[in-house]
Amino acid sequence: MADIAVDPTQLRQIVAGMSEGVILICPDQTITYANPAALAMHGVAALDDLGGTVREYRRNFVINYRNHHEIGPVQHPLDRVLAGERFHDAVVEVHQARDPERVWMHRIRNIVTLDDQGRPSALALILQDVSDRYEAEARFEAMFRANPAPAIICRLADLRYVRVNRGFLDLTGFAHEDVVGRSFSQIDLLTGAEHRAQAIEHLHAGKTIPQMEACLRVPKDAEKYVIVAGHPIAMPGGTPGMLFTFADLEDRRKAEAELLASQERFAKAFSLNPIPTVLLSADEHVPSNANEAFEHLFGTLKNRDAAAALWIDEGERERFRSELDGRGQVRGFEARLRMRDGEACTCLLTAVRVTIDSAPYVLCAVQDIAERKRNEAELIQAIEAVMGDASWFSRGVIEKLALLRNPSKDGAEPISVEELTARERDMLTRICAGASDAAIAADLGLAPNTVRNHVTRLYRKLGVNRRSAVVVWGRERGIGAEPLHGKPNTRKLVRKHQAD
Repeated sequence: MADIAVDPTQLRQIVAGMSEGVILICPDQTITYANPAALAMHGVAALDDLGGTVREYRRNFVINYRNHHEIGPVQHPLDRVLAGERFHDAVVEVHQARDPERVWMHRIRNIVTLDDQGRPSALALILQDVSDRYEAEARFEAMFRANPAPAIICRLADLRYVRVNRGFLDLTGFAHEDVVGRSFSQIDLLTGAEHRAQAIEHLHAGKTIPQMEACLRVPKDAEKYVIVAGHPIAMPGGTPGMLFTFADLEDRRKAEAELLASQERFAKAFSLNPIPTVLLSADEHVPSNANEAFEHLFGTLKNRDAAAALWIDEGERERFRSELDGRGQVRGFEARLRMRDGEACTCLLTAVRVTIDSAPYVLCAVQDIAERKRNEAELIQAIEAVMGDASWFSRGVIEKLALLRNPSKDGAEPISVEELTARERDMLTRICAGASDAAIAADLGLAPNTVRNHVTRLYRKLGVNRRSAVVVWGRERGIGAEPLHGKPNTRKLVRKHQAD
């Protein structure tokens, strides 16, 4: 075949129309030509802006390798071209020395032509702008690393892990080098998965793996329970991959264990509680569960009608419901309930709204106070009997009995006889004996106005406003039980006060 001679001018026209950038360099290190694509890839419009020589180019542009390790003394791509080295697909980052913000990513290769003596006659650097791809990869990497959820990417072509984020490393305890480059068979992310066979099938087919629980074998723990899901993605460059994301189930498992333990403790405390206790539905107040003490006292209440029949007074039931609805709890509510034998029982109810297994209930404790009521009534009767003849009781005991019988309504500290002045005790004794102010004045040798002033101060101290109340106050403390100097007995005054 005859040799085809190519005119240099024609050759330059062909190179100028190429989408790839082409830079021609002579053996003497002068740059003789750069097509428009090469100039655009450096952000310049003319060859002089690129640099007339290799030294000028190196001064105008800074180059860093992205996918090749710098090996040997000759590092710069142009130096490697001049040295006659052949290389393919070296990716470099290029930016102008005077404007570092302008950055391009170039994939480069070279062509070296030789003369008849085997010496380099022409050197060509072929450039391809891959800035968009690397920017996309940089954005993808930034988003992947910033994702707070543990994640790892498996390349579908060979099922090897190509990317892993910090969340996954923290979750599992793996180091980066222990994961990237390893195969799925070496680090199985679907160990103990609920639907492992289906998940493996979807992985090989590049289909979405629905989220499911799994148990990973990891360095951090013997077992790590997680929720795992797989999402097919296209990695930078269009490489198919599977993005695995995880959620740690450890906190949920602990919460579930604590909830179960709490429920068991509640069930035991509820069942063994000696106080009758019942769990009511939040709306109808129908018992859903009752302990043995409750059923022993009231029987088994299986429906709404039985629950309603428990209340003897419908008004008390409505007040209980109203207070519970308004405050969310009821404490010390006194009511009469019907026991299993039909007899009435006076009880104190304490109830509070609770949530069990996400459902609302009312927990109600019932205290039988019928015996206490009977004891109180008997005690009051005994006090009434004692107060009829208190001559053999000490003053302190008499006053304690009086306070027990009639406690202060406003919670104020009650006054005792010892706190009265001598003259006030004189007034008290004679009033309780039935003496009038004039009789008291004559008996003590005081002016009537002075007696009235002392009596007024006595009213104020005792918290009363009439004479009969003074008589009752004194009689409750054993004062005035007998007539004084033949004066009338105070029983009529006491009866009058009680009638008032």
